[in-house]
Formats: sequence, C-alpha cells, structure tokens
Amino acid sequence: MLIYNSLTRRKDELKPVEPNKIRMYVCGMTVYDFCHLGHARMLVSFDVVQRWLRCLGYEVTYVRNVTDIDDKIIRRAVATQKRLHQVTSFFTDAMHADERALNVQSPDHEPRATRHVQGMVEIIQALEENGLAYQSSDGDVNFRVRQFADYGKLSGRSLDEMRAGERITVSDAKEDPLDFVLWKASKAEDPEDSKWDSPYGVGRPGWHIECSAMSRDLLGMPLDIHGGGPDLKFPHHENEIAQSEGAYGGSLANLWMHCGPLMVDDDKMSKSLGNFMTIRQVIGTDKINPEIADYQYHKREAEMLRFFIVRNHYRSQQNFAPNNLNDAQVAVDRFYQGLNTVGFDEVEIDWDSSHAQAFKEAMNDDFNTPVAMAVLFEMLNQANREKDRALMSQMRALGGVLGILQHQPAEYLRSYSRYTRLGQTQDSAVDLSDDAIEAFIKQRTEAKNAKDYALADQIREQLKQAGIELEDVAGGLTQWRRI
Repeated sequence: MLIYNSLTRRKDELKPVEPNKIRMYVCGMTVYDFCHLGHARMLVSFDVVQRWLRCLGYEVTYVRNVTDIDDKIIRRAVATQKRLHQVTSFFTDAMHADERALNVQSPDHEPRATRHVQGMVEIIQALEENGLAYQSSDGDVNFRVRQFADYGKLSGRSLDEMRAGERITVSDAKEDPLDFVLWKASKAEDPEDSKWDSPYGVGRPGWHIECSAMSRDLLGMPLDIHGGGPDLKFPHHENEIAQSEGAYGGSLANLWMHCGPLMVDDDKMSKSLGNFMTIRQVIGTDKINPEIADYQYHKREAEMLRFFIVRNHYRSQQNFAPNNLNDAQVAVDRFYQGLNTVGFDEVEIDWDSSHAQAFKEAMNDDFNTPVAMAVLFEMLNQANREKDRALMSQMRALGGVLGILQHQPAEYLRSYSRYTRLGQTQDSAVDLSDDAIEAFIKQRTEAKNAKDYALADQIREQLKQAGIELEDVAGGLTQWRRI
C-alpha cells in the first residue's frame, strides 16, 4: 500500500506503528455554518480512505474532530444572540445530515475541542518547560517559532516566506511576528461560555493547539495517518507538528495526506467571488428550511456528487462546473441502467478475479480511484454486452467499496436530478409525481391494448418532453425513469 506523503513529497509505503492497526486523524469542520462543497470533497475523500483500509483488513481507528470553539463561532453566536453550544450543536447536526446524504460513514470518534481543554493546557505547559512557549504582556501564550528547528518541514516554506495564519492577528506583544498563539486571554466583551480557567489566566485555546490535544488524547503519537483539506497544510498542520513534537519529541504522524482544492468554473470557491455553494444547496430539495439542521435531498443528485468526487483522484484539482456535473450524472445513470436491465445479486467480492485484482492494484497505489472507476466502467460495458448478471453483481460489490451504486436501481432511476441534460434542468419532470406518471403509463397501456397506437405514442412523447423516459420490457410491463 503506497500513499503520497505530504511530508516527504513522495509515495511512501504504509507501515503501521502497530501491526494491522491504523490510527488516522483528520481535521474536521469548524461548526459555525453549513458545510460547503470543499468540505464535501474532504469528507468523501477520507471516507474512501478509511473504507479501503478496512477492506484490506486493517483495524482502523478513525478520528475526525469538531472545532466548537473559535473566533468565527463566537462572532456567529454574538450576531445571532445565541449561546456557543446552540450554534455548534445546530451546525454539527447539519454536518451529520450532509454526511448521510453523501453516504459518508461516521468516524469512530468525533471529539469536540471544548471537551479537551485540559489536554491543551498540558501541552502548553510542556512547551513552556521546553522553552518553546511564553506568555506575552497582553496575556496570550505564544509559540516561539524560530526555536523549533523543524518548523516549515511540512509546507516546505522558509521562515522568511512565512506569515501569520489568516486566523491569527499579529500582536505587538509577541517576541516575533511569526509566533502563533497557543492560549488567548479573554476580553471583557467575550461571551462567558468562551472562557476557561487556566494557569495562564482566564481565556480560551488557540485553534492549532486543539487538534494536537485531541489527536494525542485519543490516538497517541505517532499517528499512522494525519489528513485534512489543502488549506490546512500551512499554517494549521505545520503548527500542529511544532506543538506536538516540541512538547513531547518524536513524530506527530508518519504519513500526511491532503486532498486537492475544489474549484468552481476554474476559480477557487470563495464567498467573496459569489461562487460559494453549500452541500445542501447542490443536492437538497427546494423545501429546505435554514432553521432546521436536517433536510430532504435528491438521492440521485447526492449519488452524483459523491460519484463526481470519487472519480477524480483525491490529490488532484477538481473543477465543480455544470458540464462536469452533467457528465457525472450521465455516467452514474449508466451504471444504474445496467444494474436495472441486467440485474444483480448481493455477493461477496471475488478478489481472485482479474477485475478485482486490477481494482485493488489501483486503490493500493495512493487510492487511485480514477483507475478503479475505469475498471468498473469496463465491467459495466462487458456485463451489458454479455447480459452477465454475475459480473454486474461483482461490479456493484466493488462500487460499494467506494460508497457508490448501492441504491435500488428502479428507485434511483425514478428519482429527480437537475443535472441529467446539458445546460437544462428537469423542472417539468419534478412536477409529475410517481403516481401521476404511473397513471399516464396505465393510460398508454390501455391505448395499446385498444390498438390506439397514435395515442400511445403521444403519451410516450409527452412524458419524454417532461423528462420521463419509458422502456417496454418483457411481460408487457413498462419501466420508467427520469432523464
């Protein structure tokens, strides 16, 4: 098993610290708003990673944290006149709704930063004893960046190139502008539920120290895999390394994984550009209530979004654009059409087969899902050609390893999607309920039985214009799907 290591900048062999066990920590969400598409890519990418490691037989302990104390959370709470835990609980529930929609399995542990403050204080005390932390005149406790010799080894930046992270306000009280905060002294206007007692006075932890404490408390050091989004490599992960290794020595993690950026029409997704989209905006129904964390989603669109993410390599830059979404929808629909036409059985994967071996070889090469998906397409084409139910069953079973192709085909094909026709939407189709479509089909069948083929053809054409495709199958039955 080879994995690209952001630390060594090459593919390294996975060598677990403990035989057959994997300790994986992934930086999760700061829960002050709904998850966006960049989060979707991170969630799905590392879901595939942990699924495949378990498939190989590893005993995986997957930890993905929740940051529930942060400046952005405090600003949201103040703006909405709510307590911090009300804000964070709501958006954590909303994140879980997004995970369910995208078929993302829950991590084994989902620690919240506010429950690990004591562990953070202990790390800060160890850093202070090692001469790497100091309390400045404004009450903050900071990390001495220039005193940690390996600072910059993950990001590859020299000290001269570095700037304080975007969440860090440079203070005149710091010994060096590069020093980052470990503990923030509270201010009078701060909400009471954002304050903790500590040896350094009343305050709250800095963002970076949170993950150092949570990963150590739950998994120890070194981690087998530490992962996160592309924007976390610097400064967050760089600072995690400095904190954990500066306090306790050794290595924080043996392998560092970062998924690639998600672009929108070739521009980086951002609120300032107006191309910022949440997961629920893309796959949800038009009846989403922003005051409710859970929501109804179009299963066909949710499957499309996961398929869209998985068929690209997790490290590649991925462009979220209408044409790409249409292409993904057409592709995943082909799989379900094949499953619906040829049929399938629930089977175990035959890892001795040539297709499964090719799939495994791709996944063992740094989770190369594009090549693994190519194997599935090859199986689909062959199974369709030869009407091979057993091969179609194996294809579906392998798809399950990636978290796709697990819906019942007929139910899936009847579900709604806005992304099935290039440059168009299916608004007319969504107006037709399943019962209404069945009624039209019954009327068409009666017309055919009465040899009124003109009326039967007219009903077929009307349904097609409304985004409904009919297929006459054996036994005089008619199947339908939304196109």
